[in-house]
Amino acid sequence: MQRLTHTPRNNWQTAVEKYGLHFHTADGQLYWDESASYHFSSFEIDTLEFATNSLHQMCMDTVQQIIDDRLFRLFLIPEHFEDYVIKSWEEDQFSLYGRFDLAYDGFIPPKLLEYNADTPTSLLEAAVIQWYWLKDLDDRGDQFNSIHERLIEGWKKIALKSSNSLHFCATESVVEDYVTVEYLRDTAIQAGIKTNYLDIQQVGWDRAKNTFVDVPGNPIQNCFKLYPWEWMMREEFALNIPKGKTQWIEPAWKMLLSSKSILPLLYERYPDSPFILPASYEPLDVANQVRKPIYGREGANIQVIIDGKVVSETPGPYGQGPFVYQQLAPLKQFDGFYPVIGSWVIDGESAGIGIREENSIITKNTSRFVPHQLSN
Repeated sequence: MQRLTHTPRNNWQTAVEKYGLHFHTADGQLYWDESASYHFSSFEIDTLEFATNSLHQMCMDTVQQIIDDRLFRLFLIPEHFEDYVIKSWEEDQFSLYGRFDLAYDGFIPPKLLEYNADTPTSLLEAAVIQWYWLKDLDDRGDQFNSIHERLIEGWKKIALKSSNSLHFCATESVVEDYVTVEYLRDTAIQAGIKTNYLDIQQVGWDRAKNTFVDVPGNPIQNCFKLYPWEWMMREEFALNIPKGKTQWIEPAWKMLLSSKSILPLLYERYPDSPFILPASYEPLDVANQVRKPIYGREGANIQVIIDGKVVSETPGPYGQGPFVYQQLAPLKQFDGFYPVIGSWVIDGESAGIGIREENSIITKNTSRFVPHQLSN
């Protein structure tokens, strides 16, 4: 694994905007950064793929344990929502995608930092933008990237099960979320599915028909929502969700994996896995660890503790906790940057990677996306 520098393409802004990446720069700072790329050997890619598939299976087995032992309190799931989560799991409701965030330097086994299982973004960048960057750089070059094709194949399962249209929801005021949903909607259209889009705030409830509806009043049978379950559970309409007929994507059982509360359970169940870091609901008996809010987002309210002292902490709205504690991953610097591998799971299988890098060991929402390629 190497980090190499490049000269960005002429008019690269136009090139990425052509495929929908309009937030390539924020407040004068680059988000998409093609002045560098990470190079991987085929062995390193095989390692990432194996780790991702192994972690996915461990996560699925742990969900079954959570349901069997009814450990929902660890995930702050209201009691009246528990049976709905169980129902979504027992009915094997469709899950399209998720993203493992991994620490990896090409030498140590990849280490799980967290699982963005419910509302992961950085998808367009990983699936499309970095692919066309590579083709412009080297038409014969290759990546670990079958994300786009796998998304289309995943949506075809929905097309086979239902002739109903598929609604897509996001918060339009959040540009990254809107772009992600519109990209996913495009892949669904390519899979032959009739789609509709509406802002999450436009979702209505038809009391007479006992169903969620769109603006014209049509029932929402299937809905992909880029809106976290932990927020949905606390909305005014939350009590309608269990009695409604809408099948949500991602399904309710994915909230068990998107919470950091899954990390101590994974370590308890798989203490000898090379991909799992020690984690606990209480401070660990180790000198170097990280404190994370169980439903924190975008690197907010993270504490890094080294030799027993807090050396770095990010602000945010999750400072009241609750928290989990995870042993500090052995992140390696590349030219002064710390990369985190976003390893995508599409329809249950490893499908490709994207990389975010930061000059500190905490990845934030402003961290740059840097492309990758396979070494010759």
